[in-house]
Amino acid sequence: MRNNRKGFTLIELLIVVVIIGILAAIAIPKFANTKEKAYLASMKSDLRNMATVEEGYFSDFQVYTNGSATNVGGSTTSLAGFVPSAGVTVAALNTGGTGWSATAMHSATTRTCAIFIGVAAVAPATVEAEPKCN
Repeated sequence: MRNNRKGFTLIELLIVVVIIGILAAIAIPKFANTKEKAYLASMKSDLRNMATVEEGYFSDFQVYTNGSATNVGGSTTSLAGFVPSAGVTVAALNTGGTGWSATAMHSATTRTCAIFIGVAAVAPATVEAEPKCN
């Protein structure tokens, strides 16, 4: 009689499980900060859109708009028709006709982004018209 068994041994199965665990331990930290990168990209995009809104508002009224727009927790407020991305709050500050600055915050991160045009630099932004995050 031949003893013909088909299948994997316990050792083979344990080795496969260990290899999968090692690969997961390597991959998970690499993908962990992708959410924060997405939040920062959303804030930067909203600041670029805010620049368009500010310049359009200035074209119509010869003054930059001032105030905040939010889209957090299903509650939205707009600023000159601008509503930011979900979870983002954008605050704009004008300085008459000379320029404006804006900061953006996301409800899921403590980091902030800023942009300025025609006024002194607003941290963390250092280059005019370029959104920057800390």
